[in-house]
Amino acid sequence: MLGNTCKQKLMNKKNSFPDNRRWKSALTLNNERQITNGSEQELIKAINQAADLRIYTEFRNNEHLDPGSENNELVEEVSEFRVTYLLDNQWTAGIMTLRQPIEPPVGFGPRPSMSFFLYNQNGQQAIARPYLDGETTEGTVGKAELDDFSFMPKYEQLDNWDAGTNGPSHNFIYNFEIYRFCVRDDWEEVFSHDSDGNTISGSYDHLIEKFKQGCEVKVGIKNLCNNINNLENETPILNHEVFIQIGPGYHHTGQKLFVGGTHPLVRVSPAIPLQYSSQNWDFGWLMVRTDGLVASSLVNPLTLKFFKQESKHQIRWFIR
Repeated sequence: MLGNTCKQKLMNKKNSFPDNRRWKSALTLNNERQITNGSEQELIKAINQAADLRIYTEFRNNEHLDPGSENNELVEEVSEFRVTYLLDNQWTAGIMTLRQPIEPPVGFGPRPSMSFFLYNQNGQQAIARPYLDGETTEGTVGKAELDDFSFMPKYEQLDNWDAGTNGPSHNFIYNFEIYRFCVRDDWEEVFSHDSDGNTISGSYDHLIEKFKQGCEVKVGIKNLCNNINNLENETPILNHEVFIQIGPGYHHTGQKLFVGGTHPLVRVSPAIPLQYSSQNWDFGWLMVRTDGLVASSLVNPLTLKFFKQESKHQIRWFIR
């Protein structure tokens, strides 16, 4: 029989993790989006190291989920942002990629769609919502009048794009009680190469060794969104890096080539802050290779039709 001291030591060991495996707050903003804890630099550093991102917010039920009701309970929310952006090495943003609109605690919204919520490090938000039900639309592509959000006084709509189409979007600010940017910073960069596959740092063999051990793989792709049209912004495209996790991986032993299929992601024309506008975003999947090739299978949100393209990029490879 183990004594109480031994049992406690075993429990502590079982429940303890190295610091880099814990979720921790890198940046906290108050309801006026002022920094109250952490720093932008801490968040930028973590995202540059491919850290996973989750954001904690608080709001009142009758101010957000059920406006005007008598239920004033505080609702706490944590959402995951599977794709992250580092813009000009000085700004970060994250996008939810797997979310369908729900009406908690009741069920799902009236039309099936994706909810590509986008959060910038300063708390400015955006939503792109491609509808998936195939209904005929009669909307107009381009700038639209603002919607009436008078029933949500904490919601400030900044613009409105492609209203009534299959892929509407707009940028906004919702004054949450708190914004807490939480990161899990335990990815290890093991290999990077230029757009032709020439090694910049690390080791291809190390990547393959860890892949064969069953490690997760993540990539940071330089300037992935350079070729997205942005009708409203004629300024030079910013240098940027997009981070997304790999699902299946394939090691071609004869060619010495590693290939990975990514999780779904959203591409947005790079800007600070990151924003949606008409025809400046799409979504889909990538196949990335260690020779710099990126093959894309993407969806035009206005037509919901897939299209394919190829491009070459500098890529960093991370394992966990």
